[in-house]
Amino acid sequence: MVAPTAQPPVAKIVDYGKHKYLEGKLKKDKKPKQQELKGIKISPRIAEHDLGFLTKNAIKFLVEGHKVKVTCQFKAREVTHPELGKKKLAMFAEVCKEYANVEREPTLDGKMMIMVLLPKPGLKDVKKNHAKAEDKQDGGQEVQDHGDGEDHPPSVAQ
Repeated sequence: MVAPTAQPPVAKIVDYGKHKYLEGKLKKDKKPKQQELKGIKISPRIAEHDLGFLTKNAIKFLVEGHKVKVTCQFKAREVTHPELGKKKLAMFAEVCKEYANVEREPTLDGKMMIMVLLPKPGLKDVKKNHAKAEDKQDGGQEVQDHGDGEDHPPSVAQ
């Protein structure tokens, strides 16, 4: 029934299979989202700036509530110096320590060293507060609006 109170009542004929499919789809959408595992790959020779960029991405994932799997991939003979990869992963964990706990310490698995970071509880609140702080206007910046819809130069006190 589309409009049962109308005169005459209005009904719509639908495909029952399609109706059941849409019901199931809506039911599936209502389930709470599970925590995803996001992956970040680095190498033992990664530059400091690149590592900073990737840590920024990892922090974004952690604030959204996802786990982050950091993989340090060794190439050719780099695997003979696993301490370099462990050092880079330790730097990564140090930068992210405010947002994450290390769930799995760095372990060498073939030519890959893997570390898993788990978001700290209560990070969703930090995200909301951070967004509110970004929305506020800087105190030193004036709003130039006299109600007439035009831009006006800032008034200078002399």
